[in-house]
Amino acid sequence: MKKVLLFTALAAALTASLAQAGEKLVVAATPVPHAEILELIKPTLAKEGVDLEIKVFTDYVQPNVQVDQKRLDANYFQTLPYLKSFNEGKGTNLVTVIGVHVEPFGGYSKKVKTLAELKDGATIAIPNEGSNSGRALILLQKAGLIELKDPKNALATPKDIAKNPHNFKFKELESAMLPRVLDQVDLDMINTNYALEAGLNPAKDALVIEGADSPYVNFLVARPDNKDSDAIQKLAKALTSPEVKAFIAKKYNGAVLPAF
Repeated sequence: MKKVLLFTALAAALTASLAQAGEKLVVAATPVPHAEILELIKPTLAKEGVDLEIKVFTDYVQPNVQVDQKRLDANYFQTLPYLKSFNEGKGTNLVTVIGVHVEPFGGYSKKVKTLAELKDGATIAIPNEGSNSGRALILLQKAGLIELKDPKNALATPKDIAKNPHNFKFKELESAMLPRVLDQVDLDMINTNYALEAGLNPAKDALVIEGADSPYVNFLVARPDNKDSDAIQKLAKALTSPEVKAFIAKKYNGAVLPAF
């Protein structure tokens, strides 16, 4: 009887230990706001048996590559147009799980205080990735600075500009590099996550910025083989909780907007 009781106690302890450890879920994210939001919900997921490990990246390529290679379970940093462009370019088949937030894209400057002050021939820095390049150019068109051949082309590049009446020069750089050239160009079109990392306040500092109706929602992304898993679905639920909505509103002051 003592052996049976001892075995039962050990089994119960092992079960409790495994439950406490939880199912491991490794998720890639860029530092701000994605990793910060994931850090917020780690305790919630732990209570639900999910051990969330956050891998922080400063680029937009490796998070997708490593999820596709099954080195990571999911990532949280990108918009749907970027994901589509990546899948087409790299032959991957990553899929969205749920939309979490919008980061209104903006243009910044240390040389002028308004877009009207931009001189003919001014240099404008934009992302060199297809969807982010298109996003920047579409915003510049809405501001009346240029005209695109196709105003809805999400993958537009400077080659797709139909009219450039002020002869602006375009400097194409990787998104992560854009904050570093803020002092060197006249207008710098920066993704909000990188703007926040650089200490910029999009709501106050941007000379031009997308509205709350921006279609560029940031998604939790996974693979077809694991997107419906219990752990991924628990993560999706936690990311779209009232707790996250309140955190976004308080932490980012309009620079990040909930998409749920």
